[in-house]
Amino acid sequence: MHLSKNTGEKPSSNVLDMTSGSPYSLMLGFAMPVFLSQVFQQLYNTADAFIVGRYLGTNALAAVTSSGNLIFLLVSFFMGVAMGGGVVISRYFGAKDEKQVSRSIHTMMAFGAASGILLTVIGVIFTPLFLTWMQTDPEVMPEAVEYFRYYFLGAFAIVMYNICCSIMNALGDSRRPLYYLIFSSLVNILLDLLFIGGFHWGVWSAAVATVISQAASVALCMAYLLQKGNIYTVELKKIRFHRDILLEIVNYGLPSGVQNSVIAFANVIVQSQINSFGRLAMAGYGVHCKIEGFAFLPVTSFNMAATTFISQNLGARQYDRAKKGARFSILSAVLLAEAIGILYYVFAPQLIGLFDPSSGVIRYGVTQARIVALFYCLLAFSHSIAAVCRGAGKAFVPMIVMLSVWCVLRIGYILAVMELTGEIRYVFWAYPLTWSISSAIYLFYYLFSDWVHGFER
Repeated sequence: MHLSKNTGEKPSSNVLDMTSGSPYSLMLGFAMPVFLSQVFQQLYNTADAFIVGRYLGTNALAAVTSSGNLIFLLVSFFMGVAMGGGVVISRYFGAKDEKQVSRSIHTMMAFGAASGILLTVIGVIFTPLFLTWMQTDPEVMPEAVEYFRYYFLGAFAIVMYNICCSIMNALGDSRRPLYYLIFSSLVNILLDLLFIGGFHWGVWSAAVATVISQAASVALCMAYLLQKGNIYTVELKKIRFHRDILLEIVNYGLPSGVQNSVIAFANVIVQSQINSFGRLAMAGYGVHCKIEGFAFLPVTSFNMAATTFISQNLGARQYDRAKKGARFSILSAVLLAEAIGILYYVFAPQLIGLFDPSSGVIRYGVTQARIVALFYCLLAFSHSIAAVCRGAGKAFVPMIVMLSVWCVLRIGYILAVMELTGEIRYVFWAYPLTWSISSAIYLFYYLFSDWVHGFER
């Protein structure tokens, strides 16, 4: 790769060159702030669910918790493409090409702005249609529409925050996003308590609290990225689409966007089947998803560290070092996931009861938890190999696996068992089944493919 001449800018002390030093300590040092950031990110919707469930009742809880899959469906495509931008930035950063790093960052900012505007329009206009399609319980529908529409009015801030974090993480800076998330999460919780517990406003105010806190974090991110004299410096007049960089971002990010979308689409199908069992099933399933989101954060953190580590090192053509980092991240994620799964299996009734003490909600949530929790090692393995593929510029591979197994096969299985049995526990078994199949495919690919030369090819 041709390296540009040094621009005279000095990398900030917050960015992290992962092409030298101990891979293990570097990845752990990167993953820990990411983990804490993810914890506070999860606090956004979890605080909404907890406070809404306690103050506004089961219908409002069902409205909030059932929103996760639909929100992920609408947001995930843009976030997947942003992952491609992170891979492009990491690759050029590892190759010490500062000019291309700057062009990639400004293209990412333009992409985020355009995506945020588009997502706002889609989310606000089509919310009732989406919820009807998902067979949302009529008792829950009015509050669900309120929550969604106010949430998507702030979609621009939500997308831009994730774009800013993607830029900083690609440069190895996982600490500063943590600081901003701590601040915004605390703001979100305080506003939830004020709006719902103090003012006794409806479920829509939980979405407003989330949007305000996300906007605050975007303001902090932009204040940092606009600082002069650093490799990451954003200049407002330079924010535009660079065609060659945009093509690279799409090349590496489009498969991840499609992958995220098909997973989200499959989960929306699952949600629509769950919704047909009524509001207690909706609330139980939604609470389980909130808890599972927290439980899987350590795995997500290692995956993000792996993608950045592998991208930087393959950009520097350090192939053996990239392989070593991949092995470490996979093993760590699998072991952590299984330990967490065992704990969740044991304490599921207590954890679910924190959100809603209703016996029906607890029964549905515990049923799902005890079907899937012991298989978290397989889920972690699939996500870990997918992260390795993304870091190596091979995002097309996880897209194909997720599309065929986690979307087509999962949906086909669920529709079949609902037709044959109509029992909810067989719907829950769709997850361990598809995790097992995808893990077998990924293992074969990881062992027998030449994934380390993904960028060259």
